[in-house]
Amino acid sequence: MEQLKYYIALGAPPIRTPADGSEAYLRPEVGFNPSWFHKYYAIDFSEKWHTNVEFRMKSHETMRNEIKKHFPGYNIGGVLNNEPFDLLTGIYGIGIVDSIFGRPLQYYSDKWPVPDNTPLTDEEIIKLTVPDLVHNKFFMNVLNQIDRIYKLTGSVRGYLNWQGNLNTAFRLRGESIFLDLIDNQEIVNKLLTVISDTYLQGVKLLYAKQKEYGTIYNFATIANCTVNMVGPDLYETHLLHYDDKIAKEFSVIGIHNCAWTVTPYIDLYSRIPNVAYIDMGIESDLKKVKDVFPFARRNCLYKSIDLKNKTYKEIRKDFEYIAANLAPCDVGLPDIEYDVPDDKIMFAIDLCTELSEKYS
Repeated sequence: MEQLKYYIALGAPPIRTPADGSEAYLRPEVGFNPSWFHKYYAIDFSEKWHTNVEFRMKSHETMRNEIKKHFPGYNIGGVLNNEPFDLLTGIYGIGIVDSIFGRPLQYYSDKWPVPDNTPLTDEEIIKLTVPDLVHNKFFMNVLNQIDRIYKLTGSVRGYLNWQGNLNTAFRLRGESIFLDLIDNQEIVNKLLTVISDTYLQGVKLLYAKQKEYGTIYNFATIANCTVNMVGPDLYETHLLHYDDKIAKEFSVIGIHNCAWTVTPYIDLYSRIPNVAYIDMGIESDLKKVKDVFPFARRNCLYKSIDLKNKTYKEIRKDFEYIAANLAPCDVGLPDIEYDVPDDKIMFAIDLCTELSEKYS
């Protein structure tokens, strides 16, 4: 069975990418927040980074070269792989769908863009329609960037962060979505139908564009960062259907549960077809995840705050627990800020190597 693995391109939020079977038994994937690159190397992540391919390529050249110097011998962000720059992953952060619907993004020099958080009203949701993306100015500009990326790098590898049904509904509707799930099913169904249809249209058009240049992808990822605010009962009755709808359109699917417990949702996620990746926090029932998803690539997300604050002994204990109960798997180390000591980062990577040799 095909698998997906955790992937953090330089300067980008985490996403998934196809695994190739050569992954370490306990595979670390390290990623830094934009603030880290901004502080150390003055990388500017404001609007130009997202709209100008040449500007973005220069920042990637700087990031790759400086990571090699900062962490010599460590393949963080794939800097040792001698691959073309991934100039697609990370653009517009989590604001792709928001931008398609014409909602503005706030850009920052040291953060990923933040979508407008003005909640849609009932009336606005009722009027909401699935956009025709081939005539959508924002989305066509994204596809035009792909042409330019190929001219610069000879590759169009990379991904957009489409998020998922619940994540997008939360951003568009705000906290009211949680009340809607209880007593306003008409609004929930309308919003999730438009979101899921837009998601499917967008991913397929993006993949078709990349296929023109010989890059073929066959997977999608469902992001459920807010699912723990809903609970398994409401997820089953009102949301699972829409995740299943997306999954059935692809031969491979990844489920991003975020760094919270996945335990209440394990059996529900098992109903989704073709799951090739699933992630979770360390508080989850890791053994059950491995039992229920034996063929998926699993990923335990280790919080940056824990990497910063825990002792080396405590980190070792956590990683031993992950290796014994979830591996073979990834250990995701995302969202690292500049206050996390470099030694802690290198220790975590080295520990994965040590434990891979011990447990594999």
